[in-house]
Amino acid sequence: MKLATFVMKSDRTRLRVGALSGGKMLDLAQSAHHSGDDATPARSMKSLLALGERGLDWARGMLARPLDQALHALDTLEFLPPVPDADKFLCVGKNYRTHLEELKRTDLIKEIPGEPTGFVKLNSCLAGHDADVERPAGVVHFDYEPELVFVIGKPAHRVKKARSFDHVVGITILNDLTCRDTQKREVASGSRFWTAKNAPGFGPLGPWIITMDEVRDPYDIWVTCHVNGELRMRVNTSDQIWKLPDIIEHFSRLVPLEPGDMFSTGAPGGVAVGKPNADELFLKPGDVVECGFEDPRMTLRTRIVAPRQP
Repeated sequence: MKLATFVMKSDRTRLRVGALSGGKMLDLAQSAHHSGDDATPARSMKSLLALGERGLDWARGMLARPLDQALHALDTLEFLPPVPDADKFLCVGKNYRTHLEELKRTDLIKEIPGEPTGFVKLNSCLAGHDADVERPAGVVHFDYEPELVFVIGKPAHRVKKARSFDHVVGITILNDLTCRDTQKREVASGSRFWTAKNAPGFGPLGPWIITMDEVRDPYDIWVTCHVNGELRMRVNTSDQIWKLPDIIEHFSRLVPLEPGDMFSTGAPGGVAVGKPNADELFLKPGDVVECGFEDPRMTLRTRIVAPRQP
């Protein structure tokens, strides 16, 4: 099942939760209303996920009998981040061997950590599929980072590795857009906040959550990034150093995780900053970036635009 958060282009005032059905989006609450079921759990993605398997089974029931009145063509809606209001969006850094080799050739890494490390991605920086993202004025070294994201579907506190996947509802994609100039200064100063990754629009996410029953093996997914149709990277998730069981056990020792919380699992190798011709590859206004998974197939598209004039 593929679950999304969206608004209609004709009415951006009401947030909706939907499920992909035959190339269209089924508005779950609208479908429930037309079915006479007004006690819908689909008022938000977090409220749906908080119900665990009961919520997923309810959504599957709606999909089993989709109503035409609740089906919407994808070009009539605007995607939001699948979970636009997560309590916690934790991003694991320095987690792909190929990416670490790239960073060794720059000033962006001093040593390989002995345990998972991370930083927080703010909700205010997130953007949906097919969004325009401004490259801020004065930023030149603007980089792409496609990342596998796990979405928590069941509360997790002090979880051991063997039970970690019991707490995951699905996966999605993050393009962790990064201002490399600012990042270098923050690394040099020892900052753990990383404004380089938290400016408005620097977190395209989605377009939907693919539930784990449709994920054959999360550690055999080819992650790709195309810019203007040109393949810039293709790396398998098996290259990750810290797998999800390590990540959940490490962070849930002290931090309780809730449905809708997310873990981004790091950038693969192939980003612009690691290439000898990096200046030619950094993102510019007019570029179209497509980050994707090959299986299960999903593509997140972002257009880079110039900053609006004040």
